[in-house]
Amino acid sequence: MTGGRSMSEASSADHDAPASCAAPLIRRFAPPSPRRGEEGERLQAEDVSSAFADRIVEIACGWIGTPYRHQASLKGVGCDCLGLVRGVWREIHGAEPETPPAYQPDWAERSGEDRLRDAARRHFGAELSVAEMRPGDLLLFCWRPDLPAKHAGILSAGDRFIHAYEQAAVIESALVPSWRRRIAGVFRFPEKV
Repeated sequence: MTGGRSMSEASSADHDAPASCAAPLIRRFAPPSPRRGEEGERLQAEDVSSAFADRIVEIACGWIGTPYRHQASLKGVGCDCLGLVRGVWREIHGAEPETPPAYQPDWAERSGEDRLRDAARRHFGAELSVAEMRPGDLLLFCWRPDLPAKHAGILSAGDRFIHAYEQAAVIESALVPSWRRRIAGVFRFPEKV
């Protein structure tokens, strides 16, 4: 899993102050709904889902500044893009559902298998469309449409995401068109496992 670009290719938008992580998260408050039945249950479920998504973003923001280390997953010590996702999962759900096998930085090109997307489907469930993505969702990226997903990040705002940037650290980047067109999959963290 790599950041895909060298530091010299990074846009200035990648290094702006992180807009969504700089300010404390604002939790929406709504008084209990007097509605009964399906509509009231739906609104209550949306509030729970929104709070859960806010928690994911808050946890991911806590990883910002963690140095990039291939195959690592320790906040403040080192991680790669998969290590970031694994760390957020552990903080939310405890033990990881599986231990990834050892992999080289160019593993996706060598095997041709879409192991990252396959694992996301196993543990996160059905893929969502880009139009459905919201903060707290897992984003997978591929460098070309004919290649497997090779990079992961967590959407932190409608136009920003958090990821481990190769040869640097975990950062929050703008989801500029060059990143957006490389989105290969969108997955929602499960609330229960």
